[in-house]
Amino acid sequence: MRIVIKIGTSTLTDKSGKLNISYIDSFAQEIAKLKKGKDIDIILVSSGAIGAGLGYLNLTKKPKELRKKQALASIGQPLIMQAYRQAFKPLNLMVAQILLTRYDFDDRQRYINIRNSINELLLRKDVIPIINENDTIAVDEINFGDNDTLSAIVASSVQADMLFILTDVDGLYDGIPKKSKIIRTITKITDELLEIASPDSSSGKGTGGMKTKLIAAKIAASSGTTTFITNGSKLSLIEDAVNGKDIGTKILPNKKLQSRKTWIAFGKKAKGFVLIDANATVAIRNREKSLLASGIITVGGSFNRGDTISVVVLNPIEQNNIEVARGLSNYNSIDLLKIAGKSSAEIKKEFPNISCEEVIHKDNLVVIK
Repeated sequence: MRIVIKIGTSTLTDKSGKLNISYIDSFAQEIAKLKKGKDIDIILVSSGAIGAGLGYLNLTKKPKELRKKQALASIGQPLIMQAYRQAFKPLNLMVAQILLTRYDFDDRQRYINIRNSINELLLRKDVIPIINENDTIAVDEINFGDNDTLSAIVASSVQADMLFILTDVDGLYDGIPKKSKIIRTITKITDELLEIASPDSSSGKGTGGMKTKLIAAKIAASSGTTTFITNGSKLSLIEDAVNGKDIGTKILPNKKLQSRKTWIAFGKKAKGFVLIDANATVAIRNREKSLLASGIITVGGSFNRGDTISVVVLNPIEQNNIEVARGLSNYNSIDLLKIAGKSSAEIKKEFPNISCEEVIHKDNLVVIK
């Protein structure tokens, strides 16, 4: 069994903003207990670098300036790793640090290298890989925005059986947190569920709220991974879930995508989009066809051949775009604008040098359920 556990900043720090060493020690003991006598691989995705830096410098408010956040991360990241190392060492477990940005997943070979590196570490049963976003160098163009998304992409890349997203509440509530009922099982992440979820971090310390956790769970579900959103202060719940008990909010997996299509759908960042018509929507959604230029209404963004682009349709009620698929474009944005809406015959007549009829071949196209 393979498990990914994501711990947020609010779980790792105490009320004063400093690292909660007592919690980290308890967490390490729970992991050691879980691994003892069982064939379980555990990967930890840990937030908290900026928060740890804030606490160490006795600051109370996270700055808005990028350079200041990067500086705080450079102070806080080694503090986190030191705390984990000291917690796991008496339990005969080692830790390994992996710092990533979105750019590391954009390139297929780098993506495979990350997966191979993690798998190699897991061959040693006494190693706990600890992954964090590289906040020291990350900028808007290459960051994940939150470690919920990072944990789901990691879970997808290593084909994890379970993803635990630990937070400061017991799960997803159907109303005001702690004053309404928890939604125990989710079979599909819908727009209605995303509306229920708050877009912000409840503690104010992290970067992701419940909505980012549901989006992460949707990514994991597409890779065959079961996700649990649960209270990080109740560490025994992880073992309960492994033993088959229902805890927190459980998001069930969907049909498992092939590894390469998982990378296309979630590993790479979309560089632009195409708005398609109703006929093209039916063709790619229901008939698993390639996307042709004739079905494209307009093109947005600047991208090159081989980049990932988002395929969207217009929501007639709310007048916004809804993503229905992602894929690798056979054209750059400039050339695609020239042929958008044209039939294959028109393209051959007007642009004889263009030989590829498909804008996105079906083998490089992933429908977003």
